[in-house]
Amino acid sequence: MAQSTGQPHGQSHNPSYWTKLVRDDARAHPLQDTLAGLTMVLGAIAIATCMFRGLHILASWTGLFGVFTAAWGQYISTNTAQRFLLIIFGVASAVGLGIGLAHGGLLGGVVGY
Repeated sequence: MAQSTGQPHGQSHNPSYWTKLVRDDARAHPLQDTLAGLTMVLGAIAIATCMFRGLHILASWTGLFGVFTAAWGQYISTNTAQRFLLIIFGVASAVGLGIGLAHGGLLGGVVGY
């Protein structure tokens, strides 16, 4: 006879690496997790593209959006792991934004200045 494990069907017993990384209180926070993940992606793109002068528009815009998502995520974050990721990648977004602005700005060369 099959025994019930108390878990609903479709849920695994082993949490993923991301779940272990950002959920130190063992509760689901989908909006906060999404903002942390989005900030990580935007910060990585901004810092990777700011090194190339020709990609200053991409670096500037991803840096700007990364700073805004990091700020919003900090405002509504619920645990320390999320705050840590938001600070690290928010700073990376700010650095990418700053260097992108120094290389030509948000619209440099597109609108004629």
